[in-house]
Amino acid sequence: MKIKTKFQLSLMMFLQFFIWGGWFVTLGTFLGNNLGASGAETGMAFSTQSWGAIIAPFFIGLIADRYFNAEKILGTLHLTGAALMYFMSQATSFEAFYPLVFGYMVAYMPTLALVNSVSFFQMKDPAKEFSFIRVFGTIGWIVAGLVISYIFHWDSATAIDEGALSNTFTMVAIASLTLGLISFTLPKTPPSKPEGNAVNFSDILGLDALKLLKDRNFLMFFTTSILICIPLAFYYQQANPFLVELGMENPTGKMTLGQVSEVLFMLLLPFFFKKFGFKKTLLVGMLAWVVRYSLFAYGNTGELTFMLIIGIALHGICYDFFFVSGQIYTDFKAGEKIKSAAQGLITLATYGVGMLIGFWVAGKISDQYILADGMHDWEVIWMFPAAFAVGVMVLFILIFKNEIIELKEE
Repeated sequence: MKIKTKFQLSLMMFLQFFIWGGWFVTLGTFLGNNLGASGAETGMAFSTQSWGAIIAPFFIGLIADRYFNAEKILGTLHLTGAALMYFMSQATSFEAFYPLVFGYMVAYMPTLALVNSVSFFQMKDPAKEFSFIRVFGTIGWIVAGLVISYIFHWDSATAIDEGALSNTFTMVAIASLTLGLISFTLPKTPPSKPEGNAVNFSDILGLDALKLLKDRNFLMFFTTSILICIPLAFYYQQANPFLVELGMENPTGKMTLGQVSEVLFMLLLPFFFKKFGFKKTLLVGMLAWVVRYSLFAYGNTGELTFMLIIGIALHGICYDFFFVSGQIYTDFKAGEKIKSAAQGLITLATYGVGMLIGFWVAGKISDQYILADGMHDWEVIWMFPAAFAVGVMVLFILIFKNEIIELKEE
């Protein structure tokens, strides 16, 4: 790959995830403080990610893969996103904000697949080359959090009271506009399935992989993947408002520790996988959710601040050891012929159905435990996802039988 192309793809990936991390992390705090949204309304706003994940395969399968170059669709969607982000920054009520965030997520979620398509098309060996490009996405997310906390201080107590978090949408609108314009200069990526090819809805939805559910182990893994998304949704939706309410300084910047640990544990994952096998690796991931939420429940911003920091840093184990291990397991079970369909089905089930349920549950529970002073009883709230993760873990231990999974050597 030429140096110019590598730079273009790295910048594209950096901006792609800078855009997502630049507003999504602080969304819960913004909704509660700027718009006076309830927990249920906050859950509705976060669930637009799930609706976007459900709609995205149809958009990619029916339009992107058939009629237009991927880089042009990417540019068009990000320019649309830039306009929506600007209007989101101007919203003064949840009723005005919700249709905008819904439209934005419908536009944004397909771009996650498009940046991968643009990258893969330029690579001779994606298995070896893609990780270098993808890590810039994680760096983009981290930089967004650091900029919010340590450069602009938009998540300080004073700034939040003044409504400064609306600036995150303006920042992201500028980044979206930049990526939208840059996208039209990216290397050409023609449609993967030309116009004449028949539309196959089973391919779009990954329905060919449904036959894998006849395997008891895979069915258990599939069910567990959906259920564990409920605790995951609690983290995305509640973590930033929780840290802000506790009075932690620079909470958004400190939350980037989660992404740093994600990179580190990604490197350690092959070792754990080979040493302990799939079942134990997955169980460690589930146990990490229990430990994380217990730390959140009993930690504070005084002498027990370290508990909150450890809880954030556990994100690498929570995410990598379950979801990335799950992707490896899915590849192994599906084989070459239907592995794309299987991954599509798992993505639809987790980020679509699982997270949709999770955001709804998280919103309802946070509404139930509001104290007289308007704060939340976080100790009780965090015990719900912790207990749920314990339940899922016990179910998995009892039903899933250990399998030997071989990692492909690169």
